[in-house]
Amino acid sequence: MIKFTKMQGLGNDYVYIDAIHQNIENESTLAQFVSNRNFGVGSDGLILICKSDVADFKMRMFNSDGTEAEMCGNGIRCVGKFVYDKGFTSKTQITIETLAGIKKLELNTKEGKVETVKVDMGMPILKPEEIPVISKENPVKNLKIEVDEKEFIFTCVSMGNPHAVTVVDNTEKFDVEKYGKVLEINKFFPKRINVEFIQLIDKNNIKMRVWERGAGETLACGTGACASVVACVLNKFTDRNVIVQLLGGKLEIEWNEKDNHIYMTGPAVTVFEGELL
Repeated sequence: MIKFTKMQGLGNDYVYIDAIHQNIENESTLAQFVSNRNFGVGSDGLILICKSDVADFKMRMFNSDGTEAEMCGNGIRCVGKFVYDKGFTSKTQITIETLAGIKKLELNTKEGKVETVKVDMGMPILKPEEIPVISKENPVKNLKIEVDEKEFIFTCVSMGNPHAVTVVDNTEKFDVEKYGKVLEINKFFPKRINVEFIQLIDKNNIKMRVWERGAGETLACGTGACASVVACVLNKFTDRNVIVQLLGGKLEIEWNEKDNHIYMTGPAVTVFEGELL
């Protein structure tokens, strides 16, 4: 029997499991099972909360197809809520080890529970070989890819995981699935890619839909929102403080000019608790 918690950040939902006090095996297979919305719990993936030798806690994140990913912005906010609300820590400033490095979290509480979380997402990675993307540009701001006679122009950014951002006229009417599943596996992206389709509103607001590598379209993506703001600033579309409107809600993203770090603030919500038999 394994105890779990279903949590979501802007509708980007994961099954969270305490792997500190429980022994978890076959993580990839477990991720595929719990993610199934017909036969499992139903989620975008699985997140394990583990011990860490270098931070307060360690987060391991698996997509719904069982592949392990480096980082999840919405997921890490919920990890912060998980460890605080369950009494694993009494600190409101904590560190989380991920495959994308150690992230610092500031937990904003109300009546003893975490309501929103501000995450220091670190510095964006812009070198093509480190994203990775096959391009001679640095930064990559003009990557042209044609799909079904439609040309896209991408700006590529890594937030510890790879993203390709492109501007479309109207995110609501755009066929994310048609183009996302083809672009994810395009030859320019050696480790596949998360694809953000953004609509420019004004200097401080954009709309975004995302096709996530290994999961398909999700209601929100924290690292994708960060990457989108970086892309917008690089192309002089927006200022450095932007509200990103996703299908699941809004994120506040700041690309700080002084330390070059990206700061993401958004909600973290517990949906329900359960047990896997």
